[in-house]
Amino acid sequence: MKIGFIGTGVMGAAMARNLMRAGHTLAVYNRTKSKALPLVEEGAELCETVAACAAGRDMVITIVGMPADVEQVYFAPDGILENADRGTLLVDMTTTEPSLSVRIHAAAVSRGLRAIDAPVSGGDVGAREGTLSIMAGGDEEDFEAAQPVLACMGSLVVYEGPAGSGQHTKMANQIAIAGAVAGVGEALSYARRMGLDLERTIQTLSAGAARSFQLESNGAKMVSGDMAPGFFIKHFVKDMGIAEREASDAGLSLEVLAQVLEMYRSLEARGLGELGTQAICKYYE
Repeated sequence: MKIGFIGTGVMGAAMARNLMRAGHTLAVYNRTKSKALPLVEEGAELCETVAACAAGRDMVITIVGMPADVEQVYFAPDGILENADRGTLLVDMTTTEPSLSVRIHAAAVSRGLRAIDAPVSGGDVGAREGTLSIMAGGDEEDFEAAQPVLACMGSLVVYEGPAGSGQHTKMANQIAIAGAVAGVGEALSYARRMGLDLERTIQTLSAGAARSFQLESNGAKMVSGDMAPGFFIKHFVKDMGIAEREASDAGLSLEVLAQVLEMYRSLEARGLGELGTQAICKYYE
């Protein structure tokens, strides 16, 4: 397929690369052009504007940073909705507000376009290896049309329901991660204070009921001091903030989420928002 790909950051570049390896023809756009150049060197077409990246494509995929960025790339006069050809399938893989995904879907349908929301889980490792979990919302026939392309980027691709359902599923994912990553931080803080060998502790815990991705991957990074972002703190704060607002609107009080969100906000206030989520260990230092 001819695919326009907008957003070539930590996740997007690896996902785009997997699409090219699968034989798709990519045109790429990134607000910071230098982040798109490695893909251009590998055969992608560089676009100077969102409009150019959207026009003449079978599919346009977006994975940008914040809801405001999604709003801009879709709804601006030089954005996707005004410049994609009729029939183009739009796939937003950004984690964003479910209500925004519903708006994009409605606006797309009114213009003869198709749209699904398809946020992902699996971090930079999953993006590189093509093993992301992809949770999709929208019209089921549009999901079926997108599924072969999504399968190039993820090992689990699931239709969750109408527009916005992918985003709601991702919120549930982030709520679960919040408790898990904080639990790993606390466990290792305890082990350190008690004088345990931290690498041995992770090895032991990973063989039992505490085994998890957060323990085995982020726990190991906490121990080694590797704070490089597989997923930025600033983006996790954004995601948890959305989840907290959605929960509040639904009459839910999620106390663990609220506490972990406050912990990460305190790290962001210390200037650590560009670090990976494993840097929650610094909260305990």
